[in-house]
Amino acid sequence: MIIRLIPKVFFNRMEEGLDLFVNCLGFTVLHQDGSLAVVGRDGARAYVVESAEYASKDRPEIALETDSIEQIYQEVSAKRPDVLHPNVPRVTKRPWGALEFALLDKTGVCVVFRQWPVRG
Repeated sequence: MIIRLIPKVFFNRMEEGLDLFVNCLGFTVLHQDGSLAVVGRDGARAYVVESAEYASKDRPEIALETDSIEQIYQEVSAKRPDVLHPNVPRVTKRPWGALEFALLDKTGVCVVFRQWPVRG
C-alpha cells in the first residue's frame, strides 16, 4: 500500500522555502538540520532542501488536494496576498470540474490547491 508521496523542493536559500511553507502555508518544521527541513501540516509533508544547483534546474508545480478550499483560501489570502498566482488568484471552478486557486512564490514555485466535487 502506498501511503504518501512527499516532494523534495529545492531553494537557493532555506529561508525562501520556509517562507513559502511555514510563513505562508502554515506548515510546521518537523525536523531541520544543515540543508534539509521536513515540514508538515495536517497529513501533508514536504522536504525543503537548500541547493542553489538544483533550485536553478527546476521550479516545481505542487498540487495539494483539500476538502476545505474556501477556508484555506481565506487563511492564505489574508496572510499573504502577495503570493496569489496572477492566473488563478481566487477560488475558481476549472473546466475539469475542480475548484482551484494557486500560489506563486518569488522563486517560481507554484502551489495549486484543488478540491474535487463530491461524487455521490
